[in-house]
Amino acid sequence: MSTLHKEIWINAPCELVWDAVRDVGALHTRLVPGFVVDTRLEAGERVVTFANGMTVREPIISLDESRKRLAWAAVGGGPTHYNAVLEVAAEERGTRVRWVSDFLPHELEGQLSSMQDQGLAAMRRKLEADAAALQRSR
Repeated sequence: MSTLHKEIWINAPCELVWDAVRDVGALHTRLVPGFVVDTRLEAGERVVTFANGMTVREPIISLDESRKRLAWAAVGGGPTHYNAVLEVAAEERGTRVRWVSDFLPHELEGQLSSMQDQGLAAMRRKLEADAAALQRSR
């Protein structure tokens, strides 16, 4: 099994970041717009359509409020196995986001790494814009 570890810093309050992450049905509007173009909730999972046209079913494994940790799997889209964890942690000035995914087959590493980079970049753009708008409104 292959594993990808990705981490970014976002210039936004941890509460704002976690609130968007925990809203599992709003990837396309609150967390990674442009990277994800549609999200539908169906019986314990979300159906996610990416900008590249790929659609996958993502069973939500756990949503841990105290640890600010979301775990999910993915069915469809290429991998024969995929599970991931996204963790959010407050830092002195902003938020650290860590995304770890395990998958098979190994040959998908380049494609999945690129998708994670795109997703994290979209997340940073959206949440930093939201934080700036919130700051201006105060």
